[in-house]
Amino acid sequence: MNLIEELQSLDTNDPGRWPLLFRVVAVALTFVGVVAFGVYMFVIKTEVPLLNRAELEEQELRATFEQKQRKAANFDAYRAQLAEIERSFGAMLRQLPGRTEVPNLLVDISQTGLGAGLEEKLFQPMGEIQKEFYAELPIKIRLTGSYHELGDFVSGIAALPRIVTLHDISIKPVEPDALDELSLDVTAKTYRYLDEDTTEG
Repeated sequence: MNLIEELQSLDTNDPGRWPLLFRVVAVALTFVGVVAFGVYMFVIKTEVPLLNRAELEEQELRATFEQKQRKAANFDAYRAQLAEIERSFGAMLRQLPGRTEVPNLLVDISQTGLGAGLEEKLFQPMGEIQKEFYAELPIKIRLTGSYHELGDFVSGIAALPRIVTLHDISIKPVEPDALDELSLDVTAKTYRYLDEDTTEG
């Protein structure tokens, strides 16, 4: 009998009567199947989510690495940009008056109005308003004069070496029929860097 005929003559209900070779092969195949099922259930099935998570983390790490690599490649440009920002910030800080310069600046603002030919009706420095890292110094001003004199005053304020901004601007005729005699109500603000309090004190 050849092998195929022997396989066909095997009784699946009575494997104990199979020839030794077939019983060994059947046991080996069953063992391999059970081991493969166990490996799938207890190793592959539990490890696949971990593998997927690890692959996702790898992609995120790659993206982070590439982003940091781009930043590292531009580090010199960032450092130069930071130096330029610090230089600009220092230049702006130098335009803010120090505590001891404020009285002179008030005189400069007043003299700018008088130098433009305006008549000063009100010049009232208000209380200092503290902000995050600077103090705001508002001054209520009322001046009267011609349109061109008011323009000269605004130009003069802009030309001051210290930062002075104009707010709440109101221009109206002094008399209803006198259009060339105008009254300017404005709040001028200058600013002081607060860090000097700690260096001075």
